[in-house]
Amino acid sequence: MTAPHTENEILLTPSEVASLFRVDPKTVTRWAKSGKLSSIRTLGGHRRYRETEVRELLGGVPGQRGDDV
Repeated sequence: MTAPHTENEILLTPSEVASLFRVDPKTVTRWAKSGKLSSIRTLGGHRRYRETEVRELLGGVPGQRGDDV
C-alpha cells in the first residue's frame, strides 16, 4: 500500500518499527501486506514506514509507549 508523502517525513525501517512494538521485523512486513500499516517502497524495493503512522498505531497498543526510543 503506497500513499503520497512529504519531503520532511521521517521514515522507519522494518527493524526500527519492530523494536518499538517488540515484535519480529517479519511481523511488521505482514502487517503492511495485510493493510494494517502502510508502507513506502524504496527504489531498491525495501519497505519504509511513516513514523507518524507508526506512533499513532503504537498509541493504540495497551502497555506500549512510543517515547522509549
